[in-house]
Amino acid sequence: MTPTERTLARLPAHLRRYAVGQEYASYTPRDQAVWRHILHKLRSHLSDKAHPDYLQGLTATGIGVERIPSLDEMNEKLAKLGWGAVGVRGFIPPAVFTELQALGVLAIAADIRTHEHIQYTPAPDIVHESAGHAPIIANARYAEYLKRCGMVGFKAIASVEDQAIFEAIRNLSVVKEDPAATPEEVEHAQARLDAATRSRRYVSESTRASRLYWWTAEYGLVGSLEHPRLYGAGLLSSIGEAEHCLTPAVKKVPLSLECADTEYDITRMQPQLFVARNFEHLFQVLEQFEATLAWRRGGDYGLREAQRARSVNHLVLSDGRELTGKVLELTEGPRPVSEGLGTALVRLEGPVLLSREGKALGKPWAGEALVAFGAGTLPERGEFQLELASGLRLQGFAVGGGEVLHLRGSIGGQELALPSVSRLFLSEGLPSVAGGPADPGTWDQWFGELNAFTAGDGEARARARKAEALPKPVAMLYREVRALRESGAVRPERVEQLAQAASAFPDEWLLKEELAELRDPTLALPGQGSFTEHAAYI
Repeated sequence: MTPTERTLARLPAHLRRYAVGQEYASYTPRDQAVWRHILHKLRSHLSDKAHPDYLQGLTATGIGVERIPSLDEMNEKLAKLGWGAVGVRGFIPPAVFTELQALGVLAIAADIRTHEHIQYTPAPDIVHESAGHAPIIANARYAEYLKRCGMVGFKAIASVEDQAIFEAIRNLSVVKEDPAATPEEVEHAQARLDAATRSRRYVSESTRASRLYWWTAEYGLVGSLEHPRLYGAGLLSSIGEAEHCLTPAVKKVPLSLECADTEYDITRMQPQLFVARNFEHLFQVLEQFEATLAWRRGGDYGLREAQRARSVNHLVLSDGRELTGKVLELTEGPRPVSEGLGTALVRLEGPVLLSREGKALGKPWAGEALVAFGAGTLPERGEFQLELASGLRLQGFAVGGGEVLHLRGSIGGQELALPSVSRLFLSEGLPSVAGGPADPGTWDQWFGELNAFTAGDGEARARARKAEALPKPVAMLYREVRALRESGAVRPERVEQLAQAASAFPDEWLLKEELAELRDPTLALPGQGSFTEHAAYI
């Protein structure tokens, strides 16, 4: 079993289906040159600007300068740190990304940016995911923060609009990275994203969690306000941002919970960055944020958050059982059940799944479910009448497994419109309401084809077209340049022959830089254009 296979083996099935092979042989000679160009620039520029653990972390996580790392090499090194890595195709659903991270597994986008987008790409790529995220986890405390941050993001409640925006962003990134895409296709993809963004009714917990992640794990600085160091992956994988972020043009502010309410624009350089005093400071802010979530607050707050999200979430009942479904309707009682819980009855839209400690208790059912709050006992079978502390009265016939027939109810003298057949659960409180299904594996098994993201082959097609767009003579020149450099016996006459052949391809600036370095190895590899010509790398 390879190191990557061992990492995959420890993942639950619903996460394994998002993993793809790296297909290392499909990287073109120009792809390898792109990697080398970026990593040489990053190592040189970040030696005195990144967190001290960054350069050591490159080696510790199996990331070299001369060629694109293989996932097996990375997993062999990452395993020693208690982490792993799996290949994914471009954007994956936020819930999948955060759950992987909570498990200590990096999601590595297997593709690499084109040489036209060498300082910026609209899609995730292996430069950002490996050279950006992986090295800093050599710091054990920061690695623990990433896991905790992943768990918080996984538990945060996402809205239906969040899903639409994610799908639109993914589509736009695929189209922009596809060399065969037409201007009309790009325009249509952008319009789809604009429409999805405009449809957002409110800022969800999941959006706030993504902002906190952005301003720390992606674009975070650490140290003093006057002399901060870089640790965010977006900064560590972009020469343009790495240069720009330490200039006076970028305002530096102390990290605080405010970051979760601060929007960001992925299409331009960041005008303001948050600076953590140290990595312990990250935990302090994360704990403050965590305390605001329905996952921790439960009660009426959690119910209202789930209801307005219109998405699949789960309730944690007072006895530890979990109910997964969509919160459809809330009925308040004349008297509160407990502090923070004035809701007397919750109506969940089907399908609904019952579980405990994240493990399903039987199959999901298509019908609705009701949760009544207060102390009481529902018979396994037979007629029942309940009068709960909230003022809610229920009567019907229990047929086993929580299923009830002929259900009737009233509150404050008002009859309630209830389904005649339902599942009824009693709970004395509601300690937690968290995002997504409590048992993602079972939910995915039953409803994945209908409700979950399907990776499709858009990124694979774009990668194939990129390879097809590289003329064979150009690929051969890149290959020969690499072979000549690695041989250690650079013959000037052969370099000149290659340079003469390369002159037939004036747009291959990267090839010319590789040849220039062969002529004079002391040359620094200059970037293509200034960083102000490129947007921030996401």
